[in-house]
Amino acid sequence: MPLVTAAPAASCVLLDRRLGYRRTMFVRALLLDLDGTLVDSTPAVDRCWRRWCGEHGVDPTGLADFHGLRSADAVAAVLPPERVGPALERLDELELADLDDVVALPGAAEVLAAGGDRAAIVTSAGRALAGKRLAAAGLRPPRVMVTADDVARGKPDPEPHLAAARLLDVPAEDCLVVEDAAAGVAAARAAGMRSVGVGTNPDVGALPADLVVSTLAELRWLPRDGGVEVVRR
Repeated sequence: MPLVTAAPAASCVLLDRRLGYRRTMFVRALLLDLDGTLVDSTPAVDRCWRRWCGEHGVDPTGLADFHGLRSADAVAAVLPPERVGPALERLDELELADLDDVVALPGAAEVLAAGGDRAAIVTSAGRALAGKRLAAAGLRPPRVMVTADDVARGKPDPEPHLAAARLLDVPAEDCLVVEDAAAGVAAARAAGMRSVGVGTNPDVGALPADLVVSTLAELRWLPRDGGVEVVRR
């Protein structure tokens, strides 16, 4: 795993959306959500889940509360236990086969390039699906990825983010989480990490992220010795 050594202490100065003026933030690691943060997979996700709901007698309007959670957790919440296994297999089949319209979101390539070996993807998608969506969007994955397959408890539990911090060998307080979902921001707070909310999800503006932006392109991501400096454009 990448080893972070001789890095300066993380700055506690944040980009504060309430004050509205420019500040900078230095962090030693970037923990990046995938869907809705780095890639726009919404059309494919909608198609797959709507088809899956039709096949399994589930009202799709009831799934909005599960945004950002692992599919296994969402399926287990709406189906009886004996149906969960086959239903998950069917959902995986649908999602792995539908990569149409999956594209990189503005600023995604820049943040991945700036983070380099100090970036990790922390996603509620499975590893195979995450890899396919990154490839479809033309994005190169970082060395460290923590997926739904790698943890016992998904977001909003802090386990995925804490696992990524350990793999990067960076203390939680020196990490910046970038998320579009309530579950992801809650996980960041529970892990003791700062967060940026990306407004592809209309609920993000009401979340207690340290900063909310419309897209990652609103920020400059500057590689620095021992970390990344984040500056509002």
